[in-house]
Amino acid sequence: MRLPKLNNLYGRIFAVFWLIIFLVLITVLSLPHLDPRRSKNLSHGETLHFNDIKNSIELQFAGLNDLSRIEKHLNMRMDHGPERMRFFLTDKDGNLIPSDTRTSFRVRALKNFITSSDSVSDPQKRLYGRLTIIGPFPIYIANRDLLLYVAMRSDNEPPFIIRLLDNPISFLLLAMLVSTPFLLWLAWALSKPANKLAMASRRVARGEFKSDPSLEFGPIEFRQAGQSFNKMVQAVNGMISGQQRLLSDISHELRSPLTRLTMANALAKRKLGETQELERIDTEARRLEQMISELLELSRMQIDSHLIHETQSLSSLWEAMLDDAQFEAEQLKKTLLYSAIPERSISGNPKLLISALENVIRNAIKYAQQQIVIQFTVSGEHLYITVEDDGPGVPEEELNDIFRPFYRVSTARDRQSGGTGLGLAITENAIRQHSGTIEASRSQPLGGLKICFQLPVLS
Repeated sequence: MRLPKLNNLYGRIFAVFWLIIFLVLITVLSLPHLDPRRSKNLSHGETLHFNDIKNSIELQFAGLNDLSRIEKHLNMRMDHGPERMRFFLTDKDGNLIPSDTRTSFRVRALKNFITSSDSVSDPQKRLYGRLTIIGPFPIYIANRDLLLYVAMRSDNEPPFIIRLLDNPISFLLLAMLVSTPFLLWLAWALSKPANKLAMASRRVARGEFKSDPSLEFGPIEFRQAGQSFNKMVQAVNGMISGQQRLLSDISHELRSPLTRLTMANALAKRKLGETQELERIDTEARRLEQMISELLELSRMQIDSHLIHETQSLSSLWEAMLDDAQFEAEQLKKTLLYSAIPERSISGNPKLLISALENVIRNAIKYAQQQIVIQFTVSGEHLYITVEDDGPGVPEEELNDIFRPFYRVSTARDRQSGGTGLGLAITENAIRQHSGTIEASRSQPLGGLKICFQLPVLS
């Protein structure tokens, strides 16, 4: 079976998964062999040492035949020695001599040890808590061939491995400690490219159509997703720029026949004098000239505007424009009031953002009778702006249509006002490019039109 390449995300997950499984398997298989409670063979030095002790006991008690007295004197002396040894004698069948009916820990441990270690040619040792039992050693004492076992007690804590194996929670914590670095690395390897892609998506949602080369590094799945993402951003850039340049080119091309039409109309007036028909042609030509001028202005603002994003404070963006609008309203004997601009910042195209609010305000100044009110509020990560006037307003059934290009309201805000129907369309387009929303309704306190739009702001 071929192993997956490690630059593949699933290959990495596969490799890390099997690495963890392998480490756990090695640990599980190794722990029993590392457990000092397993019976182990004595080293050569230990064998010589305990054989010397056995020979010393045989010499010391060579003239005695009473095993009870031998066992009593032997353990009384050795239990207070430097090694704190305790000796046990058994026959060749493993029966304690003398017969010991006690149920102490030493006796229980010895009986357990005897069942697994009864070869005199291969003495072993085994740990029971703080007690180590060693044996058997063939010994000739009291004119009998017996087996000698040695029990040694230590005051030290049991080895760490024993405490670990005896406590399942500690073993679980150790396993978690060993696997956590690998799991953290895996989580980091997965989250880092995913976070980059998420941040790039949020930038596009804010209208920043910029490709990010860093997305094309890392695991192959995220690398492919990053390449596709960048291609998509470039394609969107191309479509938006192409569409806007086409609009600009068409507007420029329309100017040539319009200029010829205006000149022909002027020549006709010179020959025929002023007539109602020629005056109508002149009026429509001027209106068409105004419309083309606004279309050119719209295309100039939108060409590559999605690539030009700056971070500015709200006050530096709109304060000067609001002061100019207030002065303009005063010249028309109208009152324009606006609340304090919040101390927050916004990321976007400054020209589009200024134009969006300016179009709404100048529209309100134009149709208001006496008063225009502008309100700024911030809630969470969003800025809300409302512009209200006390003008004639817009019929309820036409409120959703006033943001369409070239749309004119059928009543008060009609052709006689001289508008082309592009101002609010420009505003709606700019707000949408900055991930905002805009809606129109009737102003309750003033009775005219109320425009409310929402834009995301920076923390």
